[in-house]
Amino acid sequence: MKWLHFFTPAKSIDFNESQTYISQHSGEDITILDVRQPSEYKQSHIPGATLIPLPQLSDRLDELDPDKPTLVY
Repeated sequence: MKWLHFFTPAKSIDFNESQTYISQHSGEDITILDVRQPSEYKQSHIPGATLIPLPQLSDRLDELDPDKPTLVY
């Protein structure tokens, strides 16, 4: 596991900033990562979001592109 990435600072942005960021970037340029449970994702999610529930994240990091910015919610 690439444990060093857990020590990389992450910037927090609020709802309005995230909405603006998503609208200014195409789906190919960013990853929108939903870390909630499948039932929550099924109820509602951001279109184009990738679902990786938080308990599975460390085992599925290889599914994320390290060269793209990732918005996590």
